[in-house]
Amino acid sequence: MPSARDRIIIVLDLKAIHKRYGETRALEALDLTCQPGTVHTVFGENGSGKSTLVKILSGIITPDQGEVRVNGQIVTRYSPLWMRHLGIVPVLQEVLVAPNVSVIDNIFMGYDGIFRRRISRADRITRARATLTRLTHAELDLDQLVESVPLPQQQLIVIARALVHDPSILILDEATAALDIEDRDMLFALIREFVGSGRLVIYISHRMDEVIALSDVVTVLRSGRAVASLPRAEVSIPRLLNLVLPDTPLAQKVTENPHVQH
Repeated sequence: MPSARDRIIIVLDLKAIHKRYGETRALEALDLTCQPGTVHTVFGENGSGKSTLVKILSGIITPDQGEVRVNGQIVTRYSPLWMRHLGIVPVLQEVLVAPNVSVIDNIFMGYDGIFRRRISRADRITRARATLTRLTHAELDLDQLVESVPLPQQQLIVIARALVHDPSILILDEATAALDIEDRDMLFALIREFVGSGRLVIYISHRMDEVIALSDVVTVLRSGRAVASLPRAEVSIPRLLNLVLPDTPLAQKVTENPHVQH
């Protein structure tokens, strides 16, 4: 009879992932296990390996060693197109838009096949408006060139581009950095709805308030390794600081007085 652990559904499973850039060890023996229906946050200081992890899961780079499984399937090739085929769609830290292209064409960039559109323009307009309405109360002209759109709204366009692909795994890498509070809160509501339908969000953020407010599980990276994976009930600012920066004056200060601002 299978144990309770055996019955746990795992949608994303990384085992002993290694990645080097010359002499620099970006990831070393990284293990990461994610369940559907959760916001799984990856947290760590600069240089901890977060960006490398995102690039591997996005298909931008290939790990040197180790195994990645998506819904039990071993990933044998790495490209953004193949990862999208497996249901993984990222929103990268950089706001990547085509400035001289319209809002709607930016949203559906990469959506079509080589020779034909998958859906009609009328359906594109309907879908783009419905997606943007879930992200912001601001009115965006779908025919406007993105170069004339403010940076916060460009970030929303990039998020909308990811959502129209209807991924089963959505990666959000510092996706709130350019957003105002209202749009951030709308994104958080959308994320809760997204995982409520049984899908997975991999959330990357350096903001501890966001990590504590949004996460179901937090995996802390340090020097390319996962040093802990904590359920929501065990996540706190002192705990995160002690895992990221152990034995430092700042960690000790916050541990002694959790109300210290940092």
